[in-house]
Amino acid sequence: MKHRLLPWGVLALLACLPFVLPALGLGFYVGFVRRLMIVALAAMSLNLLIGGGGMVALGHAAFVGVGAYTVVALADGGVASAWLMLPAALVVAGLVAALIGAVSLRTKGVYFIMITLAFAQMLYYAVVSLRRYGGDDGYTLTLPATLGAGLTTASGDALYALVLLAAAAVYALMARLPQARFGAALAGIRDNETRMQALGYPVYRLKLVAFAGAGAIAGLSGALLALQDGFVSPSMLHWTQSALLIVMVVVGGVGHRWGAPVGVALWLTLQELMRQVTDYWHWPLGLLLVAVVFLAPRGLAALRLGRRATA
Repeated sequence: MKHRLLPWGVLALLACLPFVLPALGLGFYVGFVRRLMIVALAAMSLNLLIGGGGMVALGHAAFVGVGAYTVVALADGGVASAWLMLPAALVVAGLVAALIGAVSLRTKGVYFIMITLAFAQMLYYAVVSLRRYGGDDGYTLTLPATLGAGLTTASGDALYALVLLAAAAVYALMARLPQARFGAALAGIRDNETRMQALGYPVYRLKLVAFAGAGAIAGLSGALLALQDGFVSPSMLHWTQSALLIVMVVVGGVGHRWGAPVGVALWLTLQELMRQVTDYWHWPLGLLLVAVVFLAPRGLAALRLGRRATA
């Protein structure tokens, strides 16, 4: 029962933070928590690929960047509504992921890792060459997007509510997926692809749908990140950002529905704290990763939530 109530408790806590933190003089951390939820969206989508389908993609941040630059293109073209920007970012990132996946999924193992990396770097250099959108210097959104009823993304509380709604919806989807036929088939492919092919499952198509869906969710994350920061840079697409997403998923727990949120929350919180203490904040985080690999190889979420939390 407590496992069923836990998501609702976390949701209630997150919903209360915009009111509690400012009252405690910690209003800055509302934006920080909002950023955690946005990054968790991208991490959850990557966890679908790695944990759900056994597809280790080293270029997932490219779809985050595609979503962000979709917002840039629409804003530059005069579109001001966030309700147009967000679905557009989701669709465009999903289509790009489908095109990349159509090629990448014909490979396996280390070749799949390398080809996703190659495509991501191609997109990175393509964005750098877009002088209209700032090139290597990035692009600043001069006006906030509108949300209706006189609200814009400049309103921290309105944007927080939007991000919380998106994060809750994606988490609910990921939590339900293992019980769905698609999720069960994807898990079967992860465990024994040859057997699933022999049973008549359309393995390639199932993996492509998962790849495109994960890319779409990552694009939504990038769009929300662009609306929050008001600035988009090609560095969002760099392979190092993809590697960081993988690290956070591994720390939290590959295949666990709480793995991505736990990994993102722990990693970014420690990063924020370490930056305030030392300029060499990479070292403690590196030691954390080593400790997790040796002491909790299934991730931190597995230590507390156990088998019932697996996705």
